[in-house]
Amino acid sequence: MSGPDTPAGACSRTETQVAALIAEARSNKEMPILEKDPKTVVREGYDRASHAYRGDEFRYEGSGYAYWLSRLTPSLPAGARVLDLGCGSGIPVSRELARRHEVTGVDISPVQIARARRLVPNVRFLCADMAEIAFEPHSFEAVVAFFSLINLPLSEQPVVIERVSRWLVPGGRLLAVVGKWASIRFESDFRGVRGATMYWSHADVMTYRNWFERAGLMIEAEGSEPCNGNPGYAVLIAQSPLIDEQHREVPLGRAL
Repeated sequence: MSGPDTPAGACSRTETQVAALIAEARSNKEMPILEKDPKTVVREGYDRASHAYRGDEFRYEGSGYAYWLSRLTPSLPAGARVLDLGCGSGIPVSRELARRHEVTGVDISPVQIARARRLVPNVRFLCADMAEIAFEPHSFEAVVAFFSLINLPLSEQPVVIERVSRWLVPGGRLLAVVGKWASIRFESDFRGVRGATMYWSHADVMTYRNWFERAGLMIEAEGSEPCNGNPGYAVLIAQSPLIDEQHREVPLGRAL
């Protein structure tokens, strides 16, 4: 669980700068893989490297997954509806959440979803693009996205964050692993699988904070994964607005 990093002190990029980063990557002649749709790269990459990326068993205790879920789940009632975006094979996140909650997992890789349905049969798994799938408003008490939002093209990420905010119940929470520093890259021979390629795309953490705020999500916890990672990723936990008895939004931090 590691990723790209840049020197401390980098500041948030403007939307124009983010767009320029995307355009630069698309025009880079040394990256011919960009001729293929990034989502196709991601789907094929996880299809080919599924078992190398994650075996059927995982040492959950003491992992980063265990730590961050422990920051989220105490706020959830038993039986809460939780969406695992980019669920992969269902190990370990969907499996752990399903011990107490009603879980829906979404992943773009048919191989990953087939494995998830076998490994975690008590979860509803959907093979779909997280940027295209639709759910009714207020469908979930929580949404998690471990290392998956950053597999989307950068331009789609704020749109997904906005949609997730609508899928959450009032006071629901989103946990997402996002970039610390802006980067678009391809990883060849992903997880040691010859010919497998993976696509990563993310803004810097200040940009994600702005996207969360624009979506009406208030960040209540933030950290790094790995804890002292360099490189590493940012982790954000945010809450959607509460609603009072008159169906008005209540500013977070105030009691109903």
